[in-house]
Amino acid sequence: MRVSIDTHPGGANPNEDWVAGTPALAIVLDGLSTAGLATGCRHGVPWYVAHLGSQLVAALTDPDQPLSSGLADTLERVAKMHPECDLSNPGTPSATVAILRHRHEDLDHLVLADSPIIFGAPQGYSVITDLRVDDVLPEMKAEVEKHETHTDEHREALRRFVVAQRQVRNTPDGYWVAAANPEAAEHSLTGTTPLGEVHAAAVMSDGVSRLVTEYEMATWPEVFATLQTGGPRELIETVRKVEAMDPTGRRWPRYKSGDDATIAFCQW
Repeated sequence: MRVSIDTHPGGANPNEDWVAGTPALAIVLDGLSTAGLATGCRHGVPWYVAHLGSQLVAALTDPDQPLSSGLADTLERVAKMHPECDLSNPGTPSATVAILRHRHEDLDHLVLADSPIIFGAPQGYSVITDLRVDDVLPEMKAEVEKHETHTDEHREALRRFVVAQRQVRNTPDGYWVAAANPEAAEHSLTGTTPLGEVHAAAVMSDGVSRLVTEYEMATWPEVFATLQTGGPRELIETVRKVEAMDPTGRRWPRYKSGDDATIAFCQW
């Protein structure tokens, strides 16, 4: 498996995405924004995704380790790295997870939350993603999207939305992400695809996938054509050019003018 990777922050703040590629693995993590709220952790989201990602790579080098149990073990291990922090805080650093592993003649996948994996095959393109978060608090989400980005009204609505989301995060009534509780791994979406059915795959954060799903300024065939000719960097630059057309979120309402954008592009 040949993996090309790139990541780029969405603005002036540190990048809260993380990506890795090996001959057998592609991993993308998208750290959840804190909206300036307390987390109970002195380390922050970039620290969390860096440690979660590196521990995942180590755990999944064993091809016989199921992805979900490898994630559960990793969540427990990272939690033990900062016992002095309040990991019971509902805003404790957390992240989405998307993993693709080449194992023998198969491709194993795991998706937890909305960082998707897209398979390119001769018969078309298939998307694996977990959109349970979209069903949570739709009225508050709509309130955020009413306001232009960079306004006080937008910031306050987003803060209230994140506070409410935290109350249902990693609960049966809400949605699941990687945080301090290993139980979240049990709620991930997993599966296996025969390698012969796939010619390429893209693992990405939603800061990239929104080019297709929210902005509707490209199709998956066009995304893969860009990746094959210009690689992940060119695709991220395409996303930024589109966002520059609507810097305040009037045409495409969103939480930020530009989100962190990350891709691992896999070919065989």
